[in-house]
Amino acid sequence: MQYSTTEEIYKVFQEAAQQVSTDTRNLEKGSVFFALKGSNFDGNAFCRQALASGCRAVVADDSTLGGQAGVLLVEDVLKALQDLARHHRRQFNIPVLAITGSNGKTTNKELIREVLSKKYKVLATTGNLNNHIGVPLTLLSLTSEHEFAVVEMGANHQGEIRQLCAIAEPGYGLITNIGKAHLEGFGGEEGVRKGKGELFDFLRQQGGRAIINGDDPVLSEMAFTNDKITFGCKKLYDLIGKDEQQAETVAFRFTTRYGEKDFKKLPLVKTSIFGQYNLYNCLAAACIGVYFKVPEADIIMALESYVPDMNRSQVKKTEKNTLILDAYNANPDSMKAALQNFSRYPATTKWVLLGDMFELGEFAEQEHQAILDLARALQFENVLMVGTEFAKLKGAPYLQFNTTAEALAHLSSKNLQSAVILIKGSRSMKMETLQQAL
Repeated sequence: MQYSTTEEIYKVFQEAAQQVSTDTRNLEKGSVFFALKGSNFDGNAFCRQALASGCRAVVADDSTLGGQAGVLLVEDVLKALQDLARHHRRQFNIPVLAITGSNGKTTNKELIREVLSKKYKVLATTGNLNNHIGVPLTLLSLTSEHEFAVVEMGANHQGEIRQLCAIAEPGYGLITNIGKAHLEGFGGEEGVRKGKGELFDFLRQQGGRAIINGDDPVLSEMAFTNDKITFGCKKLYDLIGKDEQQAETVAFRFTTRYGEKDFKKLPLVKTSIFGQYNLYNCLAAACIGVYFKVPEADIIMALESYVPDMNRSQVKKTEKNTLILDAYNANPDSMKAALQNFSRYPATTKWVLLGDMFELGEFAEQEHQAILDLARALQFENVLMVGTEFAKLKGAPYLQFNTTAEALAHLSSKNLQSAVILIKGSRSMKMETLQQAL
């Protein structure tokens, strides 16, 4: 059986103007179709359709397709896609920054892209293309115009970040934090630490540089032997920030290791991002901007002009209420941070709408109970909990609903007004749909 090499596929990829398709429902005419497999589909079954629809070629691993016009036969389509992405990445001598972590990956990626774009032509991960398929597709979007690549890396079990690093070969890496995300797949917090730490391991082995929140003792220990760039508020780092907390959104000042230390003389950076837990995300972006010589005024402009979207750390004013919309996703650490931050929010009437947290496996009950206990300890009175995990908890002094639809019906009957409302939950809960009653 004659298989196509990465170099042969790359030649066709270039002839196809670097257009790649993985879904026949969204085919680009003239593209290369990769016949990927999923739990409920086999892309090989769609190869003839892809060619008939105008694809230049298809990459398949069904031997019965071998020898047919337009078919590039490989042993494994996914591996062929990943190998092609690595080969393409190696054609570019530009900085590649990888971002992973339990919380805040996308927010960090967006902020960093905004800052770096003030000086460079930046390719950054779009949407949720941060896994074993998404990262290769991101890298295959690199063109001769790009001067910088920011690649988000998601993972839910050990070994994934190592694999993604082997494809993207980053020279720089940022771990946002280590928390209780995907505990089921990682097998507990130590598994999360090892899995996310694979980024620092790769950088250490390849001579890359880790970008570290020096105020985080876990990250500092993990990167102890790495070549690093540091930021934080508590010590003399490469970038030093000072929290200037505002009522709703993050505000701060920053300087550098050798810069002005009288913070009163420094400009105040006022962002549109809710939640003091986002301070370090802003500092990370500022630190990377300073390191890569983006002018300070441009860094400030980028951070101040960034407007959160996609239900992440948004403050939204409706005709009746103020919504703190942080419903893109949730895990125990991000839920805890959101509650603690909201407890300090100055408002006469507060409501907290919480949705189930997913992928916690055997830890689900204890982690949901811990959130309930925290809400009580913070003395929240108006709390609505949505989902089967929260509904299981006994003795909760709060409203409990099995589904978001049930919660929506209840809220529609309440006609809440003049309240500040925190909305937080895992993606599958679709907690943002509750907005229509608020």
